[in-house]
Amino acid sequence: MKAYSVFFANYTIGEDAYGQVPQVCLPFGKRIFLIGGRRAMDAAEGLLGKALEGSGLVVLESVEFGADCTYRTIDRWAQRAKELGADMIFGMGGGKALDTAKGAAERAGLPVFTFPTIAATCAATTALSVVYREDGNFDSFYFYDKPARHCFINTRIIADAPCEYLRAGMGDTMGKFFECHFAARGDHLDHSSALGREISNLCYGPLLEHGVQALVDCRRHEPSFALQQAVLANIVSTGMVSLMVLDDYNCAIAHSVYYGLVLLPGFEEKYLHGDVVAYGVLVQLAVDKDWDRMREVKGFMKELGIPSTLREMEVPLDREYLRDVLRETVTGPDMEHIPYPVTEDMIFEAMREVEELEG
Repeated sequence: MKAYSVFFANYTIGEDAYGQVPQVCLPFGKRIFLIGGRRAMDAAEGLLGKALEGSGLVVLESVEFGADCTYRTIDRWAQRAKELGADMIFGMGGGKALDTAKGAAERAGLPVFTFPTIAATCAATTALSVVYREDGNFDSFYFYDKPARHCFINTRIIADAPCEYLRAGMGDTMGKFFECHFAARGDHLDHSSALGREISNLCYGPLLEHGVQALVDCRRHEPSFALQQAVLANIVSTGMVSLMVLDDYNCAIAHSVYYGLVLLPGFEEKYLHGDVVAYGVLVQLAVDKDWDRMREVKGFMKELGIPSTLREMEVPLDREYLRDVLRETVTGPDMEHIPYPVTEDMIFEAMREVEELEG
């Protein structure tokens, strides 16, 4: 049997997470090239600088990643890292900044370390980047052999970030549990995918237990135990599932609904990815006729303040208006491995049932 390797996501979490940077990073060298978002670096670069004092580690240069993670931007910063003679790249910020840093490190042949400043995605721990074209539309996934060498999660910084990112992250994370189990249904899984599927349970249970309190604490800027559990689910548990399962099991109907809805004019600018994925979970559960879970998820979404109907997102339940949405939902790549065929009629009927669900 051919050998394969699984690389796990190492991480440090806590208010003093940056204090571990010297110990973790010094074996890789001393010269750092920092790529991040502007607001992220305003919030976190100073704390990182204090953690590096007297360690021998030095930030040669820090740059804003750009508007999007594109191959042009990735290549630009890879070249700059080489010109500086950097030993490693640090990525700081949200998903696009971290994806840019990971891509630049891959191109430059350097180790990368991630510093997420919001908990909206698992980009800090995954072995891929979502790359966009110069016009802002999706281009491709850029896959890597391994994730970042280490992820440093400062919960104080995340507690001070806008709480809607944490909320949307919980919506996206919840999707990982439901989609992974749905897509893998009926398959005989190898060890890695089976382990990843079991880890996906931690993308839902802990959020039900701690998610509402985590959001309350984030509004209060408190890096509490509940907030830490939600952050671990959003960044670590979801990333671990992504690393371990076959790509077939990473997404299903919930994400495909998202990619359909963002075709509507102005929709993507108004609603965060994870909030829409959570709505997609309801549609997936309606397609699957899992009414008890539907009611449970809808109640949880209402507690979090995530829109649970098209009506709340100002989208009419009109077959002609949703024509392109329905087509994209059933033909998107996330629908290539699901347990039974799903048609446009089934998606529209599921949306109708979600609209009518009380709770």
